[in-house]
Amino acid sequence: MLVRTDILRPHPLPAMTSRRSVIKLGAAAVLAPMFNRGRFTLPHLPQQQYSARAIELMQRATVIDMLSPLHIASNGNKWWQTPDSITAEDFAPFKASGIHVFHTAVGFGGPNGYIQGQQFFHRQNSMIAARPDLFMRIDSADDFAKVKGSGRIGILLGAQNSDHFIRPDYNPRDMLSTVDEFFLYGQRVSQLTYNSQNWFASGSTERVDGGISDLGVQLIERMNKVGMAVDTSHCGDRTTLDALSLSKKPALITHSNARALASNHPRTKPDEVIRAAGKAGSVVGITGVRMFVKGSEPTTVEDFFNHIDYVAKMIGVEHVGIGSDIDLQGYDDMPPDEYKRLKDSYKGSYGFRDKIDIEGIDHPKRMFDVTEGLIRRKYSDDQILGILGGNFQRVLSDIWAGMPGK
Repeated sequence: MLVRTDILRPHPLPAMTSRRSVIKLGAAAVLAPMFNRGRFTLPHLPQQQYSARAIELMQRATVIDMLSPLHIASNGNKWWQTPDSITAEDFAPFKASGIHVFHTAVGFGGPNGYIQGQQFFHRQNSMIAARPDLFMRIDSADDFAKVKGSGRIGILLGAQNSDHFIRPDYNPRDMLSTVDEFFLYGQRVSQLTYNSQNWFASGSTERVDGGISDLGVQLIERMNKVGMAVDTSHCGDRTTLDALSLSKKPALITHSNARALASNHPRTKPDEVIRAAGKAGSVVGITGVRMFVKGSEPTTVEDFFNHIDYVAKMIGVEHVGIGSDIDLQGYDDMPPDEYKRLKDSYKGSYGFRDKIDIEGIDHPKRMFDVTEGLIRRKYSDDQILGILGGNFQRVLSDIWAGMPGK
């Protein structure tokens, strides 16, 4: 949803409020021995208890958050600028989160999209290369198993727009070579557009949704050929339907919700689109962003789980995943000026309220809370493993099976 390079803020994991106290917890807690019964407080988490079943499922799962930047920051941060300075304390919340793979896509575009894209992927790759003890880039299906057993976190590189495929000296034929170029930089997912109209598609907040353009058809064909996933989360309804129909590989909805439960918010998906996603073999990543969950207060974590239930009942639980659309700490603890600037950068149709986050899934251990909620909702172990990451792992493996050299 809300990740743009022009509003990235420094975020060196400062001391948190009591609601979001940083979990100084390493791999030992995530890999704690399995328990047979009861509820357990993980080390350094005196106020958060999780059941034995939830802990065991988190151990078994390959946990994938299909939209979670490492930090939401405004002026860059030390992770990109001086990765050697990342401390064990900085990294502890990421290890403790239980999340193995973070899809770190951001939104950038416009006439400088190509340059912004190069800069973003250069920074990400530089960070990963400088700290191979902490990070691993996810390039292929084999990397899911590798990262889980490595003690590192996986970085799945993506973009929330495709403007960066257009060079400043635009020539339609260049677009095909730039897809190949960014694929070599490690990009494995690209959203067609970020809310607005671009060369390829119409965004979710545009007055008119013209669907996929002729150039957009070529883009999808090229992405299919190289093995880059098509994402439609911020796309308009017709555009999303076009992408699901045109793509030879499942087009993804990495972070959106069911419009029927969200007061017709334009950034969510109507039933027609959700059904088409199921038929296409796609996966819908459910987000906890407040206004995408429910259009009025009170909005609670149970409303978030209602979206999982809704999509699962409509198209099958094998088509449901998680795309939280927040970093580990969420949005509501941002400095006031940056928080205001973020909200002001979107159209009024976004319908911001006082808060963006939802209590209960707005902290580093949120995937444990998601697991507990799925247990409460009577999902089976296999279904929970799929929602936590197995479903996205399956569909991404399918998409990437056509990569060069595979």
